[in-house]
Amino acid sequence: MLKFNKGPFKFLHLIITDTHTHLYSEAFDEDRHDMINRAIEQGVSRFFIPAIDSEYTESMLQLEKDFPNHVFLMMGLHPTHVKENFKAELQHVEEMLAKRSFYAIGEIGIDLYWDKTTLEIQKEAFIHQIRLAKQYKLPIVIHCREAFDDIFEVLESEKSDDLFGIFHCFTGNLEQAHQAISYNMKLGIGGVVTFKNGKINQFLNQIDLKHIVLETDSPYLAPAPFRGKRNESSYILKVLEKLSEIYGKSINEIAEITTRNSKDVFKI
Repeated sequence: MLKFNKGPFKFLHLIITDTHTHLYSEAFDEDRHDMINRAIEQGVSRFFIPAIDSEYTESMLQLEKDFPNHVFLMMGLHPTHVKENFKAELQHVEEMLAKRSFYAIGEIGIDLYWDKTTLEIQKEAFIHQIRLAKQYKLPIVIHCREAFDDIFEVLESEKSDDLFGIFHCFTGNLEQAHQAISYNMKLGIGGVVTFKNGKINQFLNQIDLKHIVLETDSPYLAPAPFRGKRNESSYILKVLEKLSEIYGKSINEIAEITTRNSKDVFKI
């Protein structure tokens, strides 16, 4: 049952999962706990936290201590942070994986929007981390920006039964969606689906819901009507509403199916 309050929907006995949120971001420094509690009150009770580089590790661990029943950590090196010191950063990833458990290797991948000159070392770091994921039997969470062909080339070379995960912030076309799914990837759908020029809303109903998980990528990519402002996990309700419209299913059904899909990936 849905209960309305004076703001967004309030969900009762419903678990909504944000599979990708940077809760440690400096954008939340002034109100982090309030923002997280606001999301929990709205039914968003599972937050999966992607890594960027070693500088954020302590902040991630602190989040887990502060919200042990809600925060689930990944470990990895973000492609835009693959620089001259990337081997030292990968060593940090390996040391953390050996020290304690994580729920995914991410976010990893290739980003050619900011810097094309690092393509080769981005590929090297991506492949290395995919193999770590296989070693630890973990899913991968892929970051792809202007790099579909390169990402798919790597996934094809590493294709196996133990390769699986999420194609974070999927913004490709229908053909690319099917290709991502063929590599055992769920599609991470967030605020872009609410944009007038987002395009994925035009074909998403041709993708079975079993392949979809929800995300915010907060503080980035806030959905309409918050576009251009700081994103936060409670805004995932706007993504839910849009998917309810696209698939012709209730918000409750979308939340239930996508959370179940997230459990299939993260095993929790």
